[in-house]
Amino acid sequence: MLITFIGGGNMATALVSGLVNPPRAHLSIRVCDPNETARAHLERTFAIATFTDAAAAIEGADVIVLAIKPQTMPAVLELLRGRVKSTQLILSIAAGITMDSISLELGSDQAVIRSMPNTPALVGHGITGIVAGKHCTALHHQQAEEILSSAGEVVWLEDESLMDAVTAISGTGPAYFFLMAEALAAAARELGLPADTSDRLASITCFGAGAMLASSPGEAEELRLRVTSPGGTTQAAMVVLEDGHFRDLVFRAAEAACKRSKELAIK
Repeated sequence: MLITFIGGGNMATALVSGLVNPPRAHLSIRVCDPNETARAHLERTFAIATFTDAAAAIEGADVIVLAIKPQTMPAVLELLRGRVKSTQLILSIAAGITMDSISLELGSDQAVIRSMPNTPALVGHGITGIVAGKHCTALHHQQAEEILSSAGEVVWLEDESLMDAVTAISGTGPAYFFLMAEALAAAARELGLPADTSDRLASITCFGAGAMLASSPGEAEELRLRVTSPGGTTQAAMVVLEDGHFRDLVFRAAEAACKRSKELAIK
């Protein structure tokens, strides 16, 4: 399988890293990026071919990964128009770009898959929501899953409109998590702990709790109840969070992110 990445930013680098470590004999990877520094880094780190000319980079590719910023998409699609075969899979990881908007530029019968990865993909622990267009075959599904699962887990959706919810939960979710760690560290300092100790306690506590939950998906409530002894310190903390409408605050944050995702979508 020949994969061409259009764009060599962080997410493309994360996926390339996952695809070449360990090496896969059936894969060949190219990256097209105008940034000389990005190309040099990719060539040096992964020993892959890089291009500045998109038309040359996609020649013969099985999958074309659009790893670009949403605002760059119109210019890239204009470059690709008339040069992409309908059988070549277009795999977009650009936030807010609908499959219809891609098909409008490249052809109504174009095979398109839209995805929403998140930043933990940079350390191999991402999760990506994926939805396929009507012209995608079983092979296209397989190709997209192999590429995206190289940096974490994948979740398939049937309805593209749900991608806004994916954006609000997993796409934006790491920021909620980081804010929680930031707030815990700040609280630790207020309670008299040294700054470096505060940061370490908050970070590793969040890391450990996340690892526990990752091994028991869907059991967040059960795990919380296990550490919440009646009349204990955790229960005292939970009462404050519940009284402060913590759950409602998280929902409203996710709702705002979902709404903004809809507003930013390029139809």
